[in-house]
Amino acid sequence: MKRVILSILLIPATLFVAGSAFAQQAKSRDFLTQAIDSSINPGSDFFKFATGTWMKNNPIPPTERAWGIGNLVQEETYQRIKEILVESEDTNASKGSNEQKIGDFYYSGMDSAGIDSQGIGSLKPELSAIESIETRADLFGVTAMLQREGVNVMFFPYVDQDQMKSDAYAFYIWQGGLGLPNRDYYFRQDARTDKIRKEYKKHVARMLGLLGESDPNAVTNADAIYGIEHFLADSSRKLEDLRDPYANYNKISIAALSDEAPSVEWRTIFEDEGVKNVGSVIIGQPEFCKQLSAAVDRYTLQQWKEYLKWHLIDAFASRLSSPFEKENFHFRGTIMSGIQEQRPRWKRVQDATESAVGELLGQVYVQKFYSPKTKARYVNLVNNMVAAFAQRIKKLDWMSDSTKEKALYKLSKLRKKVGYPDKWRDFSKLSVDRGSFVRNSINADIFWFDRRINKLGKPVDREEWDMTPQTYNAYYNPSNNEIVLPAAIFIIPGVPDSLLDDAVVYSYAGASTIGHEMTHGFDDQGRLYDANGNLSDWWTKEDAERFAQKTKLMVEQFDNYVVLDSMHINGKATLGENIADLGGLVIGYDAFKKTEEYRGGKKIDGLTPAQRFWLGYAYSWLGHSRDQALAQQVMTDVHSPNFLRVDGPLSDIPAFYEAFGIHEGDPMWRPADKRVRIW
Repeated sequence: MKRVILSILLIPATLFVAGSAFAQQAKSRDFLTQAIDSSINPGSDFFKFATGTWMKNNPIPPTERAWGIGNLVQEETYQRIKEILVESEDTNASKGSNEQKIGDFYYSGMDSAGIDSQGIGSLKPELSAIESIETRADLFGVTAMLQREGVNVMFFPYVDQDQMKSDAYAFYIWQGGLGLPNRDYYFRQDARTDKIRKEYKKHVARMLGLLGESDPNAVTNADAIYGIEHFLADSSRKLEDLRDPYANYNKISIAALSDEAPSVEWRTIFEDEGVKNVGSVIIGQPEFCKQLSAAVDRYTLQQWKEYLKWHLIDAFASRLSSPFEKENFHFRGTIMSGIQEQRPRWKRVQDATESAVGELLGQVYVQKFYSPKTKARYVNLVNNMVAAFAQRIKKLDWMSDSTKEKALYKLSKLRKKVGYPDKWRDFSKLSVDRGSFVRNSINADIFWFDRRINKLGKPVDREEWDMTPQTYNAYYNPSNNEIVLPAAIFIIPGVPDSLLDDAVVYSYAGASTIGHEMTHGFDDQGRLYDANGNLSDWWTKEDAERFAQKTKLMVEQFDNYVVLDSMHINGKATLGENIADLGGLVIGYDAFKKTEEYRGGKKIDGLTPAQRFWLGYAYSWLGHSRDQALAQQVMTDVHSPNFLRVDGPLSDIPAFYEAFGIHEGDPMWRPADKRVRIW
């Protein structure tokens, strides 16, 4: 540790010390130096230093809750996908073809006049079914119908790999049925959240009024709906508690579930949803199921009918006629996220098309916009990142040899999916026409729900992707022990991949994405799964205890960050993502040090290779958010805000200190005994 301190203090005089001195070196020729705010000392706030000028010159548009690198990539993607959609919309494609489904779905969403003329009539089958409920059996039959259609009522059913037996599919039940984002919105005591609760009740009443209910009835029914949701929220687990895979894995027979939560007719729901020949179900939160059963007894059938009606309208409000769409935007957009204006209709419809048939769009997207040469570059990058991670594991001073051996084996078995799937899904059973945007959306929801349910009893398909190639995102799936890296995640807007130097590629793509996702296999959740994707305690007790001490230090670090007003980061809820950010950075930097660019040491725009690496990482989180959106993120998201995904992990890394001359006394400086080092 003493040597680390000395290496930081004994920085060559030629390296950057203050923002103004660095500004004289940098000529602002490329996107990294153009984003820098040289009035900020990097030791004070590196994120503001690295991105401040871009932030000043790029205010959040009135149509957005936030604006940053993801939005810039999305803007490029919007234009590319629009080209595909317009071509599909204008063709006379044969009925049932992929082109017909893409074009007709988009056409139905763009037909605003047709949507307004249909009014609420497009949901007549569902509204009639709700109105006809007379018994509990009817209630649960309609609940099953709505769940198949993607409506969030009562609880969330889904099919996924059995976490204890990853080569088989299982049926799961998860807490759900709320109209606000999560339980904390019903119980958190602060002025911001209290205002949202009040506005939510008004919003529900206004939406019921649009359905034709009188003002007094709408207000009364909105209160009843809120009462049901508040009752369910009371037994819903907190964000951090949902991260424990063992605590949220409770396999139980359907007969036993019926005994523990008897007022819910589980078999009726499951059979109506197509769940057949299944004797057991995995319950995420048993206490929630018991509370749901109590809610069925506590509230009247009429109150439940109003609850179902509200959630139906809420699910499809953005695709209904103008009055519903505007009221939905007022609450979901303006009140919740601070957005001032709706996005253009073509973007909103494109989002809906992406949600419904995005993989069909992806097949065309990769043919037009993703070259084999680009894919090869990132496949090679993934392999280099894996090799760097293996070397770090071998050198760990806190992990035993036996656990290292198993960790290296798990890493060697990591499945790496880059760019796009080798096999595309079959959409032949999906019906789409130009008649109704809402009905097309419902057909798509049913298609996806049934597709998942029909997996029960069949072999696990480990080749599937859960993101489309044009998605600016990535993920790690513990049950498959795989990282999935869509083509769009590697895009830097306006810069051809061929012009990106390795310092940027290894930070922007390597550290923030590949290394991040790879490290998830070994974070506080991912480490609980073995190489085959099964929940299995493969660590020694001593290793687990040492790991827990290191993660405790990270929880404390992030708990102390204040984001907005009195809102602090939830260190426990964000722990896995924070571990992955730090792990991705140190692995990415190790891999970068093996490149010719790093070894050559040549500056670009006054930046050393090391400086470009750390700036490239900051650029990967370029962006800012409205206060309303930031508050919502803190309460509902396991990811820290962008600025803390930079300043947080960088303040734990000595090599970053060396590159930018960070000294004791600088706000970015953390004492050596407070710096987190896991991987």
